[in-house]
Amino acid sequence: MDFDIELRFQELTKKLEAIFGGGMDTQAILFLIGVQELGLGYREFSKQEKTDLLHIAVCTLLEPHGYYEFKARDLENWPHFTLLKPLPELTENEQQHLIKEAILDYFEQNEIV
Repeated sequence: MDFDIELRFQELTKKLEAIFGGGMDTQAILFLIGVQELGLGYREFSKQEKTDLLHIAVCTLLEPHGYYEFKARDLENWPHFTLLKPLPELTENEQQHLIKEAILDYFEQNEIV
């Protein structure tokens, strides 16, 4: 894993924990991105909606890498994406690296935190 990515991710996590409280891990950050991209603010979400929010976050993060393309929003304003190319087979460490790097890019590009 790229040491610089890991350090920057730890810094981001600390900033988010100062805002949202402890326990910010990759899953929690993906959830926050999903809520942000949904654009309806925080509310109580069902278990299925939480899974859908994680999917929205992953699609949003991997869109700049050419894996997904935003398709449209449905009547309830949930975004939908089209898979453009299959994701490569990655080890767990490679997956974590890709997601962490994409999260850092997302926060930087959107000037969040």
